[in-house]
Order: sequence, then C-alpha cells, then structure tokens
Amino acid sequence: MVLDPHRWLELRRFRGLYETGAISLSEIAKETGLNRRTVRKYLSAQAVAPPRRAANGRPRKRVVDEVAPLIDAMLRAEITIKGAVIHERLVQEYGFTGNYQRVKLYLQEARPRIAEELGIAPDELAGLHRRFEVVPGAQAQVDWGDEGKILAHVGIPKVYSFHMVLSYSRDPFCCFTTSQDLATFFDCHRQAFAHFGGVPMSIVYDRTKTVVRRHVAPGEAVPLHPEAVAFAGHYDFDVDVLAAYRPTGKGRVER
Repeated sequence: MVLDPHRWLELRRFRGLYETGAISLSEIAKETGLNRRTVRKYLSAQAVAPPRRAANGRPRKRVVDEVAPLIDAMLRAEITIKGAVIHERLVQEYGFTGNYQRVKLYLQEARPRIAEELGIAPDELAGLHRRFEVVPGAQAQVDWGDEGKILAHVGIPKVYSFHMVLSYSRDPFCCFTTSQDLATFFDCHRQAFAHFGGVPMSIVYDRTKTVVRRHVAPGEAVPLHPEAVAFAGHYDFDVDVLAAYRPTGKGRVER
C-alpha cells in the first residue's frame, strides 16, 4: 500500500510518540484508520520519508546524504546527542546548508541503526528518549478567537482574532480579521512568519475547516485541505492536526 501525501502527513506526526513508547501501533492504527501492518511499515526505520524520485526514475539525492558519515560518527561518540546540537555543529564546523528538519528525519533512521552497532537494545534506546520536549523553532500552535460584534457600531458584523504561539519560547502573535476564509487564514500565517522571522518546522491545528477538508469520526484518517497541504509544502512545515477529543494538545495557544 502506498500512502497519499495527506495520509502520510497524518501518520508521520505519530513517529515521535511511537519511538518514545508513548503510543502503540494499535492506537495509531485506530487513530488514523489505517491497517496495523501499514502503520508498522511506514513508521519503521526504513520509511523515514515518502520515496521521492528524480526525473530519471532514480531516488533523489538528499542534502543530508553529504554529511551522513559525520552524523553517524557523532552518534557513535554519543548516541543520545540531540539533533539540534548535531545540526548546529554541521552548520558551524562543516558549512552545512540544510535545515534542522532534514537532520531530524535522518536521525530517525540513523540512531536505531548506530545503537544496534553499539549493542544497545531497542528498548534501552527508547528509554533514553522518554522525555518529549520541543526544541526552539520546532513547533507553533494556531487558533482562532471570536471577538464578537465589537465593531458592529461601524458596520462590521463580526471580528476574529488569529493567534500563533511558538511552543518553545511562548512568543505570541495576534492579528484581527473580519473573515476566516482561506485567503485570510494564509495571510495571517505570512504575517506571523514575518513577526517571528522564520517558519516553524510544524504547526499544530485543531480540526478547522481551513485545514481539514471534512470532519470524520474518531479513528478515521483526517483528509487535509489541499490548499493547506500546498501552503505547508511551499513554506516547508508539517501540518499537525489534533486528534479528536484531545483539547490539551494546543495548551500553549489555548492559554
């Protein structure tokens, strides 16, 4: 079975939780509506990212492949070294131009492989990553606020507030709109990116209609709005849609 991009994004957000043991394959299968064997296949070390091919049909070379031996050497010296530290060293000492997300994806495959070389059992490695923290620039959370009819006296029936909060620093961005349509939604994102001076690696949303194409029952795969997928692809961030009935998933922006 080959996953379409929407389902791949839906499944990929569970990788970190799965690797730390916080969620099981069965729970992920139930959450996404996918077969348990399919979930295992696409969360395995060999399936870090969807296979992409160049025009000649051969696998496309990744920027991170050039520094892969250096990353492997750092892991052999310190298997628990953080991805952010590795990325910083690559940039400062070796002139690496790729972003942190590329290193992070490579580490998902490389760390278990190097651990096996060092004789570290998978359950021991999982124990080393039990803490699930957000590093700077890794995540932001988005939400809408309804400001009601505060400008009704000047002929504006409704006012909304758009909020984006960086999960690590809690740096907030807010702007006010008179619409929640797609164009306004994406324009608010651009203003937030300008405010923060960059784009986070992933953005957490609830099941808003500007991100989710239609609502589905708990346990079924969430179909993402194609415009949201295209926007995320253009700015190179991951769309992370909260599972149903998980109100604490956006605690930073809700507060």
